[in-house]
Amino acid sequence: MDNTPHFKFLHHPKPIVQPQPPRLLDQVRQSIRLKHFSLKTEKSYVYYIRDFILFHNKRHPKEMGADEIRAYLSHLAVERQVAASTQTVALSALLFLYRQVLQIELPYIDEIERAKRPEHLPVVFTRHEVKQILAHLDGVHHLIASLLYGSGMRLMECLRLRVKDIDFEYQQIAVRDGKGNKDRVTMLPVSTIEPIKAHLQKTKSLHQQDLALGYGSVELPYALERKYPNANSEWKWQFVFPSWKRSVDPRSQIVRRHHIYEQSVQRAVKGAVQKAGITKHGGCHTFRHSFATHLLEDGYDIRTVQELLGHKDVKTTMIYTHVLNRGGRGVRSPLDQ
Repeated sequence: MDNTPHFKFLHHPKPIVQPQPPRLLDQVRQSIRLKHFSLKTEKSYVYYIRDFILFHNKRHPKEMGADEIRAYLSHLAVERQVAASTQTVALSALLFLYRQVLQIELPYIDEIERAKRPEHLPVVFTRHEVKQILAHLDGVHHLIASLLYGSGMRLMECLRLRVKDIDFEYQQIAVRDGKGNKDRVTMLPVSTIEPIKAHLQKTKSLHQQDLALGYGSVELPYALERKYPNANSEWKWQFVFPSWKRSVDPRSQIVRRHHIYEQSVQRAVKGAVQKAGITKHGGCHTFRHSFATHLLEDGYDIRTVQELLGHKDVKTTMIYTHVLNRGGRGVRSPLDQ
């Protein structure tokens, strides 16, 4: 008979560790990405939400409300003296936090010390100044600046162009997801057709090299990447102005070739303005102002210009008529009579 004692081993189950809820700013980022906001908007919103929390000594936003938002926005206007547009972005960020992330509906926020919005007329390059600036640009920067002036696109609208958005036969450009998430069609300058075709040949060769190395995918808007799994590697979806190097997408962590960095174009245009000896405070966006003003000078209907620029209200486009009526264009000085 075996007198060896038998030990019964009890296996205690491991305690279930409840996952920690994501931090507030991570929740903000997740909500922003679900709304398909741009990376630039995401960074701005996160910055002002964090700054709002720090301003109120790290109190949780659930413990605060309209009074604290009002105090913070007034602080931005009075103490920091931010621009009116900056204050508006901060307000949008906080409203997004409460309504979309915390699911808290705030009452109307009034009695805010508003930052003063200066009333400036847009700076406009003359036709001769545009030629001088373009003469001091070369390569891709010259082509981009030519498109900004020749089509009236914003800089980011131009840089986000895909190959499929350019229609050479109809001589037009489809601008996707412009300001206000609106699509529109603008003109493709005839003088840029051959340079763009030559540029796209080089770009296509670069894309084929990327594919051979196992890369070649590009970020697609919204859910198209799930709907069309292979579309991100197709030529028609590639950026017209790709970056000269591949980089890691900060959201997906995928190595991709994004479009040219906007600051490189801004620096090139600023340098060309200085080399041309132009003292006006102008840059990439000034080409858009010049496009609209010169079309009106040529007698085109303001509604046509409004449509090409993508303005929601014709009143926005009418500011260029004020530019036309200044500087002696519409009024003759009594001294000259």
